[in-house]
Amino acid sequence: MNSWIRRLGTASARRPKRTIGAWALLAALVVVLSSALGGAYLDDLTVRGSDSAAATELLEQGFPEAAVGSAVAVFAAPEGELLTAYRDDVEATLVQLRAVERVTAVTEPFASGAVSPDGRVGFADIVMDAPSGELGPEPAEALAAALAPARDAGLTAEVGGEAVFLNTEPEPSGAEAVGVLVALVVLVVAFGTVVAALVPIALALVAVAAGLSGITLLAGAMDVSTSGPVIAAMVGLGVGIDYALFLVSRYRENRIAGRDNATALSAAMGTSGTAVFFAGVTVVLAMAALVLTGMGVLASIGLATSLVVLFAVATALTLLPALLSLLGDRIDAGRMVGRRRPARPAEATVWWRLSHRISARPGRYVVVAAMLLLTLAAPALSMETGFPDAGDAPVGATHRQAHDLLAEGFGPGMNAPLLVVADLSGSGLGVDDVSLLAERIGADPGIGSVAEARLSTDGDTAVLRALPTTAPADPATAQTLERIRSGAPDGVHVTGQAALAIDLDTSLSSTLPLLLGSVLAASFLLLVVVFRSITVALKAVVMNLLSIGAAYGVVVAVFQWGWLGGLIGLESTYVIASPLPAILFAVLFGLSMDYEVFLVSRIREAYDATGDNVEAVARGLASSARVITCGALIMTAVFLSFVATPDPFVKMIGLGLAVAIALDATLVRMVLVPATMALLGNANWWLPGWLDRLLPMARVEGRSRPLPRPREGAGADRLSRLTSCGATSGGGPPRRGPARCQTIMSSCPRRPTSSSVAHTSTP
Repeated sequence: MNSWIRRLGTASARRPKRTIGAWALLAALVVVLSSALGGAYLDDLTVRGSDSAAATELLEQGFPEAAVGSAVAVFAAPEGELLTAYRDDVEATLVQLRAVERVTAVTEPFASGAVSPDGRVGFADIVMDAPSGELGPEPAEALAAALAPARDAGLTAEVGGEAVFLNTEPEPSGAEAVGVLVALVVLVVAFGTVVAALVPIALALVAVAAGLSGITLLAGAMDVSTSGPVIAAMVGLGVGIDYALFLVSRYRENRIAGRDNATALSAAMGTSGTAVFFAGVTVVLAMAALVLTGMGVLASIGLATSLVVLFAVATALTLLPALLSLLGDRIDAGRMVGRRRPARPAEATVWWRLSHRISARPGRYVVVAAMLLLTLAAPALSMETGFPDAGDAPVGATHRQAHDLLAEGFGPGMNAPLLVVADLSGSGLGVDDVSLLAERIGADPGIGSVAEARLSTDGDTAVLRALPTTAPADPATAQTLERIRSGAPDGVHVTGQAALAIDLDTSLSSTLPLLLGSVLAASFLLLVVVFRSITVALKAVVMNLLSIGAAYGVVVAVFQWGWLGGLIGLESTYVIASPLPAILFAVLFGLSMDYEVFLVSRIREAYDATGDNVEAVARGLASSARVITCGALIMTAVFLSFVATPDPFVKMIGLGLAVAIALDATLVRMVLVPATMALLGNANWWLPGWLDRLLPMARVEGRSRPLPRPREGAGADRLSRLTSCGATSGGGPPRRGPARCQTIMSSCPRRPTSSSVAHTSTP
């Protein structure tokens, strides 16, 4: 793998104009195809095998006119006035609503009795011509525009309902531009030159732009969540800048060491380029694992993010070498005043001294750091989850305003209607049974009212609309739904937006262990292959779990408990969005592995060269800590910029990612890793011999080449004795000290040359 990545980068660098032209052609092709074949974003909330899915299928097959999407227009008179005083204005607005494309019917609030008891709020039901998931954002936008007559008359007029809630795309906030600006500042300070700082930014923007066009193309073939592009752009910007940062840093480090540009670039691609490849694969695997949840909304987020990360890896391994080849010495153009400093040896860095200080008392540092992370993670034990509904949308959104007005005028249950669907053809139920079912449901303490049953044209399907007394996300609503379902006869199923959300939350809770186990197992196996060590892989998994747990705890404390929520613009407390734990886990586990690969690969490189575990950790930390810190600052800035968006769900993800990355790059990589590796000593590199022989070779960051196997005879005996010293690169630690190894070497019939036994670090 090491040599393959090197050859790929070298080939791109030798033909830079062709490489850049190929990327320009690819980007143009993706944009054209996405414009012609791309689709709109929408949230597939169906849970396969659930009761709500069975009800939806029954509606689509037996009562299609009742399976279409619906919206609601809500009107509110000014305080102290009655809605009837604006009757003409409301009716004029209804005419406009009926003229909207895809609308088949609009009820009249005054005729249907849809006016609140105080006479101030009223609503009109809007029937669409297709299921909500097939409508797209255009009808929702047209419905909002059609409310102009009522608004011009002084009424508060908003439009909501599932057809609007499910198809409203989040407004771009431009907050990501702030993250990019901060990233540029960090890169300028880190590199000391403007051109070197601009290269990672340019690479990341290309990767994200191409990736987002690819997501639009993907939306033409499957349902892609409205949150998919936002999360994909968030992660893509972070990893895109990081991957380019690591490669440019290694390239410039090689140039400072005296290598010519071509050799420096080839060496950087063979070392850091390989680390970028494995880090990207880890992120892609973690995000693609969201498909295992069986939920379209999460699967689409995982696939969309994986697509952008793939573009980030591809640009780093091909487009970046081409750009660096064209730039040549101009990579150092635009140098900041006072930043021309000679490279310092590892022993002169604060990171080298910090590592040795930690290694002197590793147990103390492990306990303190672990206790701090566990303390931050403690609030996660009280996490309450629920699927986001219109009440969690930004306050300025029209569907959020409609939700609040309906709750104010008619009670919170108005936003959680349940559709009870009865199959009268195959279950043996009759019309009389439907009436009895309506009475039984209406007698439930959690139900406020039950509308008259509607029958399909052929009389084979009946639908009852029941309004709970509690809000969609209220746990009491889930209990009411469970009572209705448990008491319903065969052939009766319950759906509706609230029922769908409850089924999603339940399904996520049951599939989360499968997701966690799959990501943990895949990451563990990948790290074992890369580092030839069970201990390093297990340690990485445990430490990643600590940083992710801390991120969960902070999110719960801020959003659920309300601690410091005002600092990020929260107006109330929220239950944690049920998709959040799965999304955060997948994203963070992948991103944390980035830093693990980059840090431990440099440690392993130093260990192969010295055989001294403490010194290897110090040198590995000294050579990578500055780059990891810069990368973490950039990622944290990018993720925090999304906290400024008005959507609470995006805020949750941005804050969780920012906290986890900050903790991972400080407490975990700079304290826990050196401390635990000092405690474990040579056991860090333990790998059973039988497993070493079974695993494929995948070298990263200058791993030593294994010695050739000699023929039978004295040479074989000599190699056997050298192997017992740990002089060959079988992946395990030296089993004897340097003095003992030198004694054995001296007793050999023919003393080997240094090139035949020493661990040469391949660049």
